[in-house]
Amino acid sequence: MTSLPTPRPGGKKLGLVIDLDTCVGCHACAVNCKEWNTGGHAGPLPDYDPYGPQPDGVWFNRIHTYEAGEGETGRTVHFPRSCLHCDEPACVTVCPTGASYKRAEDGIVLVNADLCIGCKLCSWACPYGAREFDEDEGVMKKCTLCIDRIYNETIPEAQRVPACVATCPAHARHFGDLGDPSSEVSELVRSRGGYDLMPEMGYRPVNKYLPPRKNTCHAPALPAPATHNASPGGNPNGSNVGERLLAWLDRALSS
Repeated sequence: MTSLPTPRPGGKKLGLVIDLDTCVGCHACAVNCKEWNTGGHAGPLPDYDPYGPQPDGVWFNRIHTYEAGEGETGRTVHFPRSCLHCDEPACVTVCPTGASYKRAEDGIVLVNADLCIGCKLCSWACPYGAREFDEDEGVMKKCTLCIDRIYNETIPEAQRVPACVATCPAHARHFGDLGDPSSEVSELVRSRGGYDLMPEMGYRPVNKYLPPRKNTCHAPALPAPATHNASPGGNPNGSNVGERLLAWLDRALSS
């Protein structure tokens, strides 16, 4: 079985922080991930019967949508799912050939397709469903955090982020070094109460999720209608209904 690298004190842990409060479930991350990786390091990512009754394929990002709560307290939550690049990844330690491995320099979990025999042990060991089997090539594939983007010095530095992060229109996905407590992503996790997915499994995922914020928005009450005795001279307590209504709309749209 494959061994994990020896942890380095203060070592880099590249990963994602996903904000469940701002994700709108548009699937842009999944689409751009597939577009980039199909022609990149992990490509191709095949589709099977894409226009048939049971379409399937290899996708590194998948988005699930749930209805949480009921009535006024209910809300729709979109939950993006991909590899979490765990500190203790069972998908690596069960691999009989060394095809699944974790990089010591940045913590990214990858698959060496040349060593993979398609036994699927890694997919059975992963509780997050992050492994994808390529039936055409007979090997397992997974999210690479777009290593061919984040280390590509031929593209502008601002674009050296995973494809899913670069394309998110709601800025719900953040990328950085979660091993650095002073990094922007680490501070975001602290300030928003970011958490691990299924921490009871003990795999210590690097990627974190930010919980939806509590819904505290309430529309302000409509202003009381002007009385018939209000003076036409613009009494602030009476007749200027138009200005009062516009002020209310401004407050409502700004809240």
